[in-house]
Amino acid sequence: MKHIPTAARFLLGLLFVVFAANFWLKFLPVPSPPEGSQAAAFMGALYMSGFLTVVKVLELLGGILLLSGRFVNLALAVLGPIVVVIGLYHFFLVKGGYPMAIGLGVLAIAALAGQ
Repeated sequence: MKHIPTAARFLLGLLFVVFAANFWLKFLPVPSPPEGSQAAAFMGALYMSGFLTVVKVLELLGGILLLSGRFVNLALAVLGPIVVVIGLYHFFLVKGGYPMAIGLGVLAIAALAGQ
């Protein structure tokens, strides 16, 4: 039972590092939201403004900190708002992908419980 927060921290860090690296290296296909949808407009605005690049840098740094086990509280403080926005994006704009959003939230809470 005492290893659950450590496993959650490791999995959360791995997820954020992989998907942040995928933003630049494009080794995993990322489905785009349907054209003309609110989700497409939201992602387009994030991408065109350069804000998505900043978010991906924060994801990469937070993920590396979680994997290293150093400054975990700082990493969780940086990644917490990102996890919330990912959840809200899936619940309100995409209206799908609920298991992933819920799983990400559970991992973040479990990692926080170990601190």
